Amino acid sequence: MKEQKRFLELSEFEWRLLIKCLNEARLLFLDNGNPVEDIDELLIKAFKMKHKKVRI
Repeated sequence: MKEQKRFLELSEFEWRLLIKCLNEARLLFLDNGNPVEDIDELLIKAFKMKHKKVRI
């Protein structure tokens, strides 16, 4: 069975919030001596993501 791709559209604000939360989680993991490779992978994916610029 072919895996179905799903897409998530984020505004620039939502994208920045996602990056901030991932960075905070990464720092928390580092402080506790936990591995951060999975968070690093998510950050790389998030930086490569396209986001929609919204005028307010």
